[in-house]
Amino acid sequence: MKENLDASLKMVLHHEGGYVNHPSDPGGSTMRGVTQAVYEDWVDRPVTEDEMKALTVDDVTPIYKRNYWDRVKGDELPSGIDFTVFDLSVNGGVGRGAKMLQKVVGVPQDGAIGPQTLGAVARMDPVDIIEQYAAEREAFYRRLKTFDTFGRGWLRRNEETRIAALKMAND
Repeated sequence: MKENLDASLKMVLHHEGGYVNHPSDPGGSTMRGVTQAVYEDWVDRPVTEDEMKALTVDDVTPIYKRNYWDRVKGDELPSGIDFTVFDLSVNGGVGRGAKMLQKVVGVPQDGAIGPQTLGAVARMDPVDIIEQYAAEREAFYRRLKTFDTFGRGWLRRNEETRIAALKMAND
């Protein structure tokens, strides 16, 4: 839902944190969840580590809106489902976030949320979708080779996202 972008982004940024450049993270230099490669693409030039460390919420908000929220049709998804799909899309890729939703609602998994996916979502109980999505997300995380390094944080993020999404769906 349109009004959920700000609240969803606030929760995503809580999970994404500040500057990190963990050697086991394939994303490399990242600030507020935006990788250096994504930011360089956004500004159409190479950036320094200092520029990455200086990124503000205002700098990254339009990136999150265009690259994630709009691509998963956040304004068209029911409250709670919008956040849960947005959060995984940020953490694991837009295609994966969309395909996981498509798997949960039983439509072909092409990675692009369109009328067929939105129709299937509308026919299901949002609470059921959120619960099934969280279960699929946990299974996905557990299959990753970096689970031993990052798994505890991912599972915590998934649970916090599930709880917040359920609250949004029930408000």
